[in-house]
Order: sequence, then C-alpha cells, then structure tokens
Amino acid sequence: MNTDDLGGGEDDGYHAQGNRKYSPVGAQDRAVLEMASMDPGSSATASQSSIRKVRARTQGSMDSDGKAPDVAGGDNGPHREHKLELFGFDSLVNILGLKSMTQEQVLAPSSPRDNEVVSITGGDPTSSGVKMGTMMGVFVPCLQSILGIIYYIRFSWIIGMGGIADSLLLVSLCGLCTFLTGLSLSAIATNGAMKGGGPYYLIGRALGPEVGVSIGLCFFLGNAVAAALYVLGAVETFLKALPSAGFFTETSTKVNGSVSKPLQTISTHDLQIYGLVVTVILCIIVFGGVKMINRVAPVFLIPVLLSVLCIVIGIFMAKKDDPDTGITGLSADSFKDNWDSMYQNTNSDGIPDRDGKVYWNFNALVGLFFPAVTGIMAGSNRSASLKDTQRSIPVGTLSATLVTTLLYLVSVFLFGAVANREKLLTDRLLTATIAWPFPIVIRVGIILSTLGAALQSLTGAPRLLAAIANDDILPVLNCFRVADTSEPHIATLFTTVICMGCVVIGNLDLITPTVTMFFLLCYSGVNLSCFLLDLLDAPSWRPRWKFHHWLLSLLGALLCVVIMFLISWLFTVVSLALASLIYYYVSIKGKAGDWGDGFKSAYFQLALRSLRSLGAKQVHPKNWYPIPLIFCRPWGKLPENVPCHPKLADFANCMKKKGRGMSIFVNILDGDYHECAEDAKEACKQLDTYINYKNCEGVAEIVVATNMTEGFRGIVQTMGLGNLKPNIVVVRYPEIWRRENLKEIPTRFVGIINDCIVANKAVVIVKGLDEWPNEYQRQYGSIDLYWIVRDGGLMLLLSQLLLTKESFESCKIQVFCIAEEDSDAESLKADVKKFLYDLRLQAEVIVITIKSWDVEGGSQQDDSIEAFNDARKRVASYLAELKEAAKREGTPLMADGKAVVVDEQQVEKFLYTTLKLNTTILRYSRMAAVVLVSLPPPPINHPAYCYMEYMDLLVGNVQRLLMVRGYRRDVVTLFT
Repeated sequence: MNTDDLGGGEDDGYHAQGNRKYSPVGAQDRAVLEMASMDPGSSATASQSSIRKVRARTQGSMDSDGKAPDVAGGDNGPHREHKLELFGFDSLVNILGLKSMTQEQVLAPSSPRDNEVVSITGGDPTSSGVKMGTMMGVFVPCLQSILGIIYYIRFSWIIGMGGIADSLLLVSLCGLCTFLTGLSLSAIATNGAMKGGGPYYLIGRALGPEVGVSIGLCFFLGNAVAAALYVLGAVETFLKALPSAGFFTETSTKVNGSVSKPLQTISTHDLQIYGLVVTVILCIIVFGGVKMINRVAPVFLIPVLLSVLCIVIGIFMAKKDDPDTGITGLSADSFKDNWDSMYQNTNSDGIPDRDGKVYWNFNALVGLFFPAVTGIMAGSNRSASLKDTQRSIPVGTLSATLVTTLLYLVSVFLFGAVANREKLLTDRLLTATIAWPFPIVIRVGIILSTLGAALQSLTGAPRLLAAIANDDILPVLNCFRVADTSEPHIATLFTTVICMGCVVIGNLDLITPTVTMFFLLCYSGVNLSCFLLDLLDAPSWRPRWKFHHWLLSLLGALLCVVIMFLISWLFTVVSLALASLIYYYVSIKGKAGDWGDGFKSAYFQLALRSLRSLGAKQVHPKNWYPIPLIFCRPWGKLPENVPCHPKLADFANCMKKKGRGMSIFVNILDGDYHECAEDAKEACKQLDTYINYKNCEGVAEIVVATNMTEGFRGIVQTMGLGNLKPNIVVVRYPEIWRRENLKEIPTRFVGIINDCIVANKAVVIVKGLDEWPNEYQRQYGSIDLYWIVRDGGLMLLLSQLLLTKESFESCKIQVFCIAEEDSDAESLKADVKKFLYDLRLQAEVIVITIKSWDVEGGSQQDDSIEAFNDARKRVASYLAELKEAAKREGTPLMADGKAVVVDEQQVEKFLYTTLKLNTTILRYSRMAAVVLVSLPPPPINHPAYCYMEYMDLLVGNVQRLLMVRGYRRDVVTLFT
C-alpha cells in the first residue's frame, strides 16, 4: 500500500514515526462504504440505502476546487480503494487511538456504571504530567517503606529473644507472605490498563466495589496512621541523640537495690511539637507533586543504604579482644549459643526481668517484626503516576521484596554471630554500637529511613483516597475527587490532618497492631483476588506476568490470615469488624456499579455448571420452583411511559417462597427489528428500573416482532435455557376489551392460552389486578380454591405460596370441589382431605354438587340471569353476522381468519355452566381475599369471541380472581 494514500494534512493529521501520516475519520468526509459493484460517484443514491455510511478523508482527496479527483488512474488505485469498503470501517486510528500510529496518549479505561454507555473512541491527547519509571516509581518507594526503624532498633533484640533458628523462621514466614502477595499483585496489575488506586483498584475490580472500597478505606487509614508512627519514630530517635533539643524535660527515677538514680526521659510535648513540624514539612513536599518527591526521595534513601553498609562493615571489623562489651566479633561460639530461642518476661523497655509483665513468644515476635516487611504496596499506590504499570509494578515490587528479605536473612546470621545473647537483649541500638566508623551514622539512618517511609505513606494514602472517590461509589467522598492528571491536594490535606491527630495523641501502642491488621487485610484481599481470577480463568484473564498460580495465591491469603491471628486475635476481630461495617455501609449507601469483578464471573460459571447438572429432564416435583413469565403489556392500553402494570411485580413476588425464585418480565414491540432495536433497549432499561424499584428478583426482556402473536410464540418457545425456562405465564385479564371496543383482544387472548397449552406452560390469568394488595396491606378472610380439573397441584401450591406473604398470612384456605351427584359428595370430600393431609396442606374442604347450582331466586341470581341473557344476545348477534358474511362470500363459517364449527346448543351449555360457576363463587366467596378457579381451555373450533363471553360470565362481580391452568406434570408430591 502506498503511504501517500494514508497521509493526512499537516495541520489536522495524526503523525506517527517516520514519514507516515494518518488522518482521523471526520463526519464531513467523503463516503467510502460502497459495494465493489456500485459506482463510487453515486453517493446520493447510496445515501438512501439501509447501509450505514462511514466517511473517511485522505490527503489530497479533494482538489483546490473542492471536487473529488479521478481515482481510476494508477495501477491499483481503484482496487486499493475498494479493498476495505465492504467492511464499512472507521479508521482504527480514530477508534482506538493506537500509540504506534498516532503517538496519542491512550487513557486507561474506566469502569462503566450500570446503564452507562461508554464509547471506545479515544479522546484528544491530554497532558499526563510527570510519569515515573520502575526505579523511582516503585523500587525506591517500596524499599523506603520496607526498610525502616525496626531493622535498626529491634531486629537484633528479636534475634536475641527468638534465637537464630526462630528468627530465620520468622523472616521466612513474613517474607514468604509478602513475596506471594507480590506475585499476586504482579499478575493482577499486568492483566490490563491500571488506573490510580493501587491495591484498591485491583481488589475492587476483582472482588467488587463493596469489598474494594471497604479494604481500600482500611488500607488508606492504615497508611495515614503508619505515617504518624514513622514521624514519631524519627522524632524520638532525634531527641535521644540530641536531648538538649527538647523544650520540656521529664525525669523518672530508676531504683536498683538501695540506690536510686534519676533518668531524663523524652517529653510527650516535645514529641508532639517536633512531630507536627515534621508532618507539615513532609506535607509541603507531597504538595510539590511527583517532581519534588522524586528529587527528595534519594536524599532519604541514599543515607539509609550507606548506614546499612556501615553496619555490615562494622560487623566484620568488630573487636574480639574485649569480651566485657558483649561484642565477640563473628564467632562460631556466639552463633552456637544464640541458635536456640530464650523466650522470657521483660519489662516495658524489653529488658529481661523475671518480674516483668510482658512475656514474649513466637507469636509476639511476629507482631513486632511484621511491620518491617510491609510497604510492598508503596509503588502500586502511585500507579496513576507510573509510565508503564504492567512492567514497573512487578519488577519494582518483587525486587524490593527480595532485596529486603535477603538483607534480613543475612542480618540474622551476622547479628547472631557478632554478640552474645545478653548484649542482643540489652542494647537496643546494637546497630549503632557496631557501626563503622561512627554510631551517629546509624542515628541519621534511622531518622531518614523513618522520614522516607512517612513520605511514601503521605504520598500513597491521598492517591488511594482520591482513586476511591473518583469511582463515585460513595457520594460522601466526592470532595476528594480529582482529575486523572491532577494532584490530590484535598485528600493530602485530609491525610495530613489524620497524621497530625495521631501525632498529637503521642502513644499509639494500641493503634499499631490495628494498622498491621489493615496491611494484612489488604494483602489477603490481593491474594484472594488473584486466587479467584486464576481459578475462574475467564477469557479476559491474560496477565503478562506468567509466574502465578491459584494455589500460591491461596497460600498467600491463608498466610495473611494466620499471621493476623498470630499477632492478636482481638485486633483481628476489630479490624474485620471495621471492614465489615464499611462493607455494609457501602452496600447500603453506595452507588451500584458493574466492574466485571470475579464474583460475577464465579456466579456465571456456577450458573452454567448448575444448568448443565440440571440436564434436560423434567425437574422432580420436590425441586420444582415457579418461574413466572410476566407478560407486561399484552393489551397495549397502558401509558407509553409506564413499562408495566404497577401491581404485576407485587403479584410476581407472591408466587415466590421467601423471595426465592426468578421472574421474567417481557414485553413485545410491534415493528421491524432494525428500526426498533434502540427503542427496545430503552424500553428494557425502563422495565428493569421498574423491577428494581419494586424489589422483585427478576429480569427484563423486550422482544421486537411483526405482531404480538408472533412475538409471544417466539417467547414461549425460546425463552430460558434447559430446565430454567419459564413454566408459568402470567397475564392480566383484559377487563377493558368490551368497554374500549377492542375487537382484536379476544383473538389475542385465546391465542395466548392456546400457545401456552401447546408449549406445555401453565397459565395464570389475573382478574382484579388493580386491587391486588402490596406487602403492607394485610388481608383477612379466606383464599378460596374452586378445584374442578386436575392441574398437577398448581392451584394448591399457589395458595400455599400466598400464605407465606405478610399480606395473606392471616387468611385460611378453603377448597371447593364439584361433584356431579349428591352420593359422590362424602367420598369425594374424604379423598380430598386425605390428599391434602398427605401434601402437608391445611385447608377446609367443601363439596358442591351440580344440583345445588339451581338455587332459589334473589337479587343476586336476577343480576346473573340478566348478564346471562345479555351474553346470549351478543353471541347470537355475533353468530348471525358470521353466517351472513359466509353466505354473502360463499365460504364456510369463518372467524379469526380460520374456519369454525359452531354448535349453538353447546354454546348455550357453556354459557350456562360459567354462569352457574360464577353464581356459586359469589354465593360462597364474596368475602374471600382472593379466589382461584380452574381455567377452562378454549373449545376447539369455537370463535374467540364466544370464549371471551364465557370468561366474562365467569369473572363477573368477583373482586380478585386467579384463573389457573396447570400443565402435563405434577408440581407437588406426597412423598419425602
């Protein structure tokens, strides 16, 4: 392909590497979507076709007069022009903004919320600010956060208390936990574009917004409080090294036998004053943005690394000829003596004391040492400021973890061999004692390491909070939202306020374990996220980092939980309770969002597996659940903005036991699918909103069909999968058909019933839906069943489901059975009672004989006789019109587009039967809360108009009536 044909103008084209230029597709450019057989110049004719026109522009495609040049010339000009016209394409440059073609900055895709339409078209290039690489963006922050004060002042003491053996186990256990977490973090971070928020972003997209926000807020709080801990550690070390710098003096008395000795201690007020000053300075540095942080970070890190080097040199140069100091130099005897543990009581300063109140064991050492390996998330916390997250996070995080773990393991051997146990347990600054050339180097290292860790915490925590706010899950956090390329100044101020508040408290001994729990909670969330994604192995799970496995992630998560309980079961419970409260608050107050999390994938795979396990055979009656198909607008007389009758969802909820089950709400749009597709999507959204508003567990489906009949037949044949197809069709009775003179409704009504019979679906026709009670309207009286034909027990089951609802729980069930002779009444009653007893159903049985239908006259019977006579007249007039039309056209008797055979005596009999059944219902069930009656099937070869007359007589003057027709199977069973 000639590159000239792809070139764009100098002003408006997108430039790639080399001399190739690419021009975006504009709305006013020439049309290129034409079939090869069509004339390229016939744009006017082509614009009238149903094919969508996509326009493109190339350099030089228009001459100076605005006319299109002749493209027929050239060896392969026309052929090249037509190669892609068939596909109707927009330029990939315009769609994706490919970096390789346009050097355009591709923004990380956000997670769309429910019902939000997100275009994949890249926007205009925006300035992304300063971006950091692997070294300064991930490795240095992680190294500064991990290598902290514990290594300098507590690590040698830990070796003296636990011995070399237990210390190696301790470092290996904690290091393995963070290393496995780093593997999980690397896998998730390389599975796609990553926005700001670090672990919150990863956990939220894997475990859902509720879990992500709850763990993310806990992790933010942990980072904010940890910054205060680091600041206090730096200030305390400074005041111990330079006591004269304190403004206040506090003196305590140390009693040793009969000798008392005054000791000067650090004042709490000095800690507060210096701590606030240091916090403000660090806040100013963070406000300077990424540039200033990058400049300051080496100032804190390089002295720390030099101090570690001084410690190592000092160990190798330690004196061996002065045993009184306890420093033996590298000695095999010291190594052997320090191999085993010596757990014992100590005082509050960690000095061995038999009467001390603190007893140390391995679990306590885990709680003391684990903060020395936290900080592996420092790099991922600033993921929005990284050039390449998919490379920097794995390499930087794992490198920092391995380097520090190796340092700790080597230090165990070196410290265990350089001094005796007494020196290890009594000299808290052994690192300064043995450092070469001066102890002051270690104090400087302690101060700068803690300040560097505090700086990383104050840098990562605001970005984490801003990322949570940007996702718009909790409206209360909207004040912390920032643009993708902006600094989170408000979140930084809020984090600083929390840090300063903790500094003012001064004593954080009770908060420190909780902070460690928050870190472990975050690590376990990352491991569980990778475990779930690895186990499900969805098609979208394709991380670039290949060294991961769900067993390793599961082991990492279990290690986190074990370490939490090893440290303190009480603080573990407190941290889990706080995370649970945040989770509950987010689930109640938060906005719904669909991030494609792992739980949704798990539900999907579980549903598929369950569907396969159900098979295609019929479900056993014990496992039968009603899956109603709610036909929302069968008669089309609701307002256009009302997607469904307001009471249909209330009725659908009554067909479920304790809310378990699924309803399918369907509607049919008449028209052409290509023309009505967008209208169907909008209607589906409205219907789904209605379902959610009514708190009904169901789904919305909109079908476009040429007419209502064809659409419904397609629904009953194809809706659902396997044994999860709808088994009951619920339709509102068309009470308006005569009043509105809707002559098409009888045919449609009969067609729905016949289609359900053919498709083997049960049918429930609801009459009096306007008066159907909601969950707050309690009903009294009875639920009356007129059990005429065998329906598999569906009517009995529906009555029991109604009793489980608060609105009907005060009602009782009455079962009315129809006997042809009086002699059959007692035996029928006994059989029905025994049947109901075996079904564990409590109901009163009443048997009515056909002879009792002939009752004495009265106003009620007079009204029924009048309705009966009116129906006879309407049916006779309708049949006369049919006969006249058939005689006039010389055709057989036709109705509803098909030949019919009408037996007027049979029509009279059907009218009389429905009249008597209606009279019986009004006599016995006028005060009933709801009446259920068997639905008679439409007689074969009868006009639909006649069947509607039968139904009108049956439901007349009954307030709430359910006409039920089962299908060819039982839905209840007598056996366990």
